[in-house]
Amino acid sequence: MFDAPVAPATFTPVQGDSVALGRRKLSADTCKMWGYQVGTFNGQTVQIANYKDVNGRVVGQKIRFPNKDFLFKGDAKKAGLYGQHLWRDGGKMITVVEGELDALSMSQALQNRWPVVSIAQGAAGAKRSLSNQLEWLEKFDSVILMFDQDDAGRKAAEECAGLFTPGKCKVAKLPLKDASDMLQASRVKELVDAVWEAKVHRPDGILAGEDIWDIVIADDNVEAAQYPYNGINEKTQGIRKGEIITVTAGSGIGKSQLTREFAHSLLKQGESLGYIALEESVKRTALGLMAIELNKPLHLGMDGIEKEEIRNAFDRTVGSGSVYLYDHWGSTDSDNLLAKVRYLARGCNCSYIVLDHLSIVVSGMGDGDERRLIDNTMTKLRTLTEELHIGLILISHLKRPAGDKGHEEGAVTTLAQLRGSAAIAQLSDMVIGLERNQQDADNPNLTTVRILKNRWTGETGVACHLEYNKETGRMIETVFSEDSEEIEF
Repeated sequence: MFDAPVAPATFTPVQGDSVALGRRKLSADTCKMWGYQVGTFNGQTVQIANYKDVNGRVVGQKIRFPNKDFLFKGDAKKAGLYGQHLWRDGGKMITVVEGELDALSMSQALQNRWPVVSIAQGAAGAKRSLSNQLEWLEKFDSVILMFDQDDAGRKAAEECAGLFTPGKCKVAKLPLKDASDMLQASRVKELVDAVWEAKVHRPDGILAGEDIWDIVIADDNVEAAQYPYNGINEKTQGIRKGEIITVTAGSGIGKSQLTREFAHSLLKQGESLGYIALEESVKRTALGLMAIELNKPLHLGMDGIEKEEIRNAFDRTVGSGSVYLYDHWGSTDSDNLLAKVRYLARGCNCSYIVLDHLSIVVSGMGDGDERRLIDNTMTKLRTLTEELHIGLILISHLKRPAGDKGHEEGAVTTLAQLRGSAAIAQLSDMVIGLERNQQDADNPNLTTVRILKNRWTGETGVACHLEYNKETGRMIETVFSEDSEEIEF
């Protein structure tokens, strides 16, 4: 990087001679062409890079001292790009490097025939330097950026490439730090090849279709775990990491119970699990998983159950080493929540994470704009799910449908009824709605499971029916005949 002090604009140029620079492997002819000289300044032997205007008049000089310090003398605004005066306006190609010695090295490697310029103030000032000369640079068919192969140089190349007409700018890569190092290492052919093999710059994330054959042909081998219900599996082909699965229903329909069934099934398939339940204690969550293992509703009491049986259920689920719980109740800000999700995934190696539920995450955030808060939170959760390659099982509430019949009375669920934000539907891969008429005299414990969104197969609609068994505390898949209004097991 270069951030040299600048002497006053009115100056007397330092005089020197153009001689070969043996250590740099630069010939006298190259130095003479570029006006790069060796002279004396303040009693020290220095190297002098002369910056000239279009008429060949010296308007600035960069003085390089033996300790590699720099001083710029003259009018920096008139200086332009180093070597700019050497080349005609426009042409097939021009290469832009980071320093004066790099410019001489690149030019010599190209037999001093192809236009090369350098920026005056290193990577930090690259964008400003090129912006000031953009009209001139745009006259060339191709602009090759060959900045230093370090973080500052790569960042500068990314910033500068965006200045040019799309398709014009190319970025060259070197095996060594810069063009000067390449010349000193006698790797001239590789240096020249780097210019001709430079790739057209595209913004991050933009790929040419012709370049992605290896991606297309690769066997992704997407592994899917199974839901505990055949009807859901038939429509979804299972549950996958990298997906957000949103479970939604009216109040008291069984969202949390269904989610516990999902979680227990994943544990039995050897997956590790993170559980963030913001409306219940860790004890209630633990008992819920253990109850599924025992087929007994432990949260209603443990009388008549042997302690050893309870302990075995604990060891096979919550105490298996594959379950991590978040000990918290109530709302939490989204950044804190995301930090917990990240830790569960990276620190605890959880492959699936349950978040029960989304609405409470934003309920205590202060400004009251629930839709905006849910939008932001869902966007962050989407990004995190893909970054960490986890499966996220999310519970979300519904807003009351139009009309007299609510979800607690069996109203059909729709994506439009997701409470708070359209982002929930947009950013979820799978949305599963539950419908149950709590007041039904014949089947108050019968739940219809409806797939509202299915990004994997596209299949939506009713997947299955589940009956809640009070004796076991389980939701069991069943066949329901609407004509006879009977449940067949």
